[in-house]
Amino acid sequence: MPPLPAPGVSPGVRLGILGGGQLGRMLALAAARLGIPCHVYADRPDSPAFEVVRDTTCADYADEAALARFAQSVDIVTYEFENIPDSAVALLERLRPVLPGVRALATTQDRLSEKRFVRGLGLATAEFAEVSSRADLEAAVAAIGRPAILKTRRLGYDGKGQAAIRAGTDLDAAWRAVGMAPSILEAFVPFEREASVVAARGADGTVRPFDLTENVHRDHILHTSTVPADVPAAVAEEAMAIAAAIGAGLDFVGVFAVELFVLPQGAESRLVVNEIAPRVHNSGHWTLDGCTVSQFEQHVRAVCGLPLASPRRLGRVVMTNLIGAEVESWRELLAEPGAALHLYGKAEARPGRKMGHVTRLDPLS
Repeated sequence: MPPLPAPGVSPGVRLGILGGGQLGRMLALAAARLGIPCHVYADRPDSPAFEVVRDTTCADYADEAALARFAQSVDIVTYEFENIPDSAVALLERLRPVLPGVRALATTQDRLSEKRFVRGLGLATAEFAEVSSRADLEAAVAAIGRPAILKTRRLGYDGKGQAAIRAGTDLDAAWRAVGMAPSILEAFVPFEREASVVAARGADGTVRPFDLTENVHRDHILHTSTVPADVPAAVAEEAMAIAAAIGAGLDFVGVFAVELFVLPQGAESRLVVNEIAPRVHNSGHWTLDGCTVSQFEQHVRAVCGLPLASPRRLGRVVMTNLIGAEVESWRELLAEPGAALHLYGKAEARPGRKMGHVTRLDPLS
């Protein structure tokens, strides 16, 4: 991999961002605050991130010539989403540093390899089994039991590529629902609440976690994130230790999120690792308005070799996603005292599509 630029020269670093969605948009805005220009590469002409940067490339992720030109125009490459073709990352790594590194990306792109990695660190996960065929599914259900969740190993998010296996669920229908793709069956976890740790890790191994966030999902899509999470201090400390272990195990550079299930009081282990996101994360959006540094700025600092900030929460914070037509309340939200509205610049509000979010801060908490 080509060497990293010398640290401390932020105005001279040009950052390349793979992906042009709202996460790429917010990364570019954070980089601009530090005097770092960005070049965004995405495959859709209506990508929201294109609106906030000067340099853009709209091309397929398999276009080797376009990828090479993109790499030559920047010093470092990062990404806003993990479903990047391996071939694109391999090509870019020959030309420029790609951070987070390819090991972190490859491990977290595949749910099976991710689960095995987490177990290898001695951390708790749901029971799971590899499913590559209809026969595998039947054997996995017999071993794990019902209820369980069948998930594709790759490309699933916001509930896509998943099928619930309950009492009476037809396995043929479930197998068809995930496109008969290589999958993983996970045992249902009887959790008390869902939480996540968003953390930044520098190239020197420094870890700066944000406070543990409590999450509520609606129709498999994140609805609200509340900080601080309503858990004992010991559970929050354990979550931070889990994130630090995962970051070290992946030799991660940048911001990542660890999604967790919090089990009821009395369970042998209160925390079970659900998934890892090797990027800035929806549950960390509260940091834009509720913290002394945002997850986006921390990511830019980490990948550009700059010192990480020490995040400090400014109060009790609730972030609410605006999904689909919910964005039509933007006028009322702009008029609401204390509400901070973020719109992503997407032209069409479709069901299940994240159009923006609103953050509410209680500075007295």
